[in-house]
Amino acid sequence: MSHDNMAFVDHPVPADENSPDRESKSSDDFSIRIKPMYHQSTPSYGNDDESYREKSASPLAGVFTIQDDGKLDDQYEPHKHRNVSHPTTNLETLLHLMKGSLGTGILAMPKAFHHSGYAIGVVGTIVIGLICTYCIHLLVKAQYELCKRRRVPSLSYPDTAVAAMEVGPRFFQKLAPFAAHVVNTFLLIYQLGTCCVYVVFVAENVKAVVDQYHNPIDIRLYMCCLLVPLILLNWVRNLKFLAPFSTLANMLTLVGFSITLYYLFNDTFNPSDRRAVGHVQEFPLFFGTVLFALEAIGVILPLENQMKKPRSFVGRYGVLNVAMVVIIFLYVGMGFLGYVRYGSHAQGSITLDLPEEEILAQSVKIMLAVAIFVTHGLQCYVAVDISWNHYLLPLVEKRRHILLMEYMVRTSLVLVTFLLAVAVPNLELFISLFGALCLSALGIAFPAIIQTAVFWYHQDTKSFWIMVTKNSILVFFSLIGLVTGTYTSIMGLIEEFS
Repeated sequence: MSHDNMAFVDHPVPADENSPDRESKSSDDFSIRIKPMYHQSTPSYGNDDESYREKSASPLAGVFTIQDDGKLDDQYEPHKHRNVSHPTTNLETLLHLMKGSLGTGILAMPKAFHHSGYAIGVVGTIVIGLICTYCIHLLVKAQYELCKRRRVPSLSYPDTAVAAMEVGPRFFQKLAPFAAHVVNTFLLIYQLGTCCVYVVFVAENVKAVVDQYHNPIDIRLYMCCLLVPLILLNWVRNLKFLAPFSTLANMLTLVGFSITLYYLFNDTFNPSDRRAVGHVQEFPLFFGTVLFALEAIGVILPLENQMKKPRSFVGRYGVLNVAMVVIIFLYVGMGFLGYVRYGSHAQGSITLDLPEEEILAQSVKIMLAVAIFVTHGLQCYVAVDISWNHYLLPLVEKRRHILLMEYMVRTSLVLVTFLLAVAVPNLELFISLFGALCLSALGIAFPAIIQTAVFWYHQDTKSFWIMVTKNSILVFFSLIGLVTGTYTSIMGLIEEFS
């Protein structure tokens, strides 16, 4: 989900799941990790998974939950046990989901269509959007099923991966201890990659304006000017202090997008002058850019867990489907109109294609630069939460100067994104790289694998093979996109660096 899609911290699960009063505990009594409770409770029929699947398959398979005593129970409803202080309405969730998918990614769509051609671009964006939507459904439904079995209100993405591996076939169970670390690693790389994209985006747009009034200077000098403000921004430890700036960023983004659309519709253009099908070797760049733009996998489970009516999230006309239809339409429109208008001159952000000398166009670049600058603090907050709270803090919590160590971690993460951006300040290639590398796994492969593990022992033979075949195709598709997209982007970055 564009990589403005901030991966919110999800509701943790009860630390002591065997406690009789665990449902009444406050969130302060919760711990981040899952305590395995039914890893060994799965019935075993030897090494023959097929025999177990046939014995367990029934119309009720996958509906009932396995408790500590081994009995089946379908009474626990996770949605009713969620203690959310300020639950969101369907409309609020819809707006949050759309905000998480509309950012620097949509501004890169004209360049993506340049790589694919407008015909392949339209069809490809729709297909990738439908695949992403379907995989989100897989993840949400798998999380819900695991919550019922574990009798917990909600699970985060990493915890869902762990729980799924623990109830899957034996070769999945061996991966359970590593599942959360793999998901967290991809999330961390993706969030830092998004921050890197933001540094390049802000610097390029500021440079495009200043160059009209001053002798052009290297973009890296603009990045250097951003370094100290970015460090100070990311020293803010409480998100509530960034809330007013986030509201301002949302307003600036809305105005900036509106003016950009004005420029796209302000003149006539002829699609026949543009190529319908691009060069095949450039398709991986298109794939990575569209994934980076469309996929908001980091916000899905947190948003669903915060809803007043979570069942409305994944229905046929639910929040997710409505939001994704609108998002896909917007991305197709921006990509098609932007490419038809600017053709091969389309840059990594459509804001850079707007008339350089016009004040209105310059205002768009400044507004979006300010908005993305503020959002950098939100994106990096997730990287800090994963690296510091989940991994480093438990190692140093008994030492002195913990606060100083946290500030050092925050500064180091900003420096990582800064140095990557300075090394190769290419917006288009960074967007494609992190889209192909991280979101192929997080948005497509992992949800398919998780669903396979969760329902491995809860399908009849026909449904089992349909599920395995379908999910294998999804994993293969994501691997092809990951390898080709990452390779093409890295080779482009190497060439740019050389």
